[in-house]
Amino acid sequence: MKKSAETRRKILEKAFELIYIRGYQTTSVDDIIATTAVTKGAFYYHFKNKDEMGVAIINEILKPTLEGSFIEPLINTENPLEAIYKLMYNLLIENEFLKVEYGCPASNFTQEMTPWNTDFNQALDVLIQKWIKVMTNALEKGKKNGHVAKQVNEKQVTMFIMSGYWGIRNFGKLANSKKVYFVYLQELKNYLKTLE
Repeated sequence: MKKSAETRRKILEKAFELIYIRGYQTTSVDDIIATTAVTKGAFYYHFKNKDEMGVAIINEILKPTLEGSFIEPLINTENPLEAIYKLMYNLLIENEFLKVEYGCPASNFTQEMTPWNTDFNQALDVLIQKWIKVMTNALEKGKKNGHVAKQVNEKQVTMFIMSGYWGIRNFGKLANSKKVYFVYLQELKNYLKTLE
């Protein structure tokens, strides 16, 4: 990797860490520069402004990380109900990238930035739509192979599960504890059994 590309990547990674902890609005370019130890000129060589950098964080840091965590476990699964439960358990309990005290970075960006910035909205929507499509397709496949009841509306189930995930992430952040996750996971398990 060329030095210029390494510098850009370093800025994105360090900026993401700061933003995940502090929030996008309260993290300044000066904070990012101080943390990365790059010059202001180097920052502006790579990004015309903070928002361009924020969209790059979504596309280059969040998207690959979240695709591996949120999407890949649902691709090619025979039993989507089991895969969805395992996915949620992993995201809430085992995933070391997602910290309980800071919530879900995609959710944080969505809540903080999409009302004011269409570029953020579009970048996040691509990621979320992909998750919706993969989960919906997995449930549809599960209906065909007998793991999911025929009458299940896979789009409604997907939206319900995703909404529950984002909601419980916020409760976890508020409580600063994974205890609330276990309540959600137990009820999710009960709900998924009704879809068999």
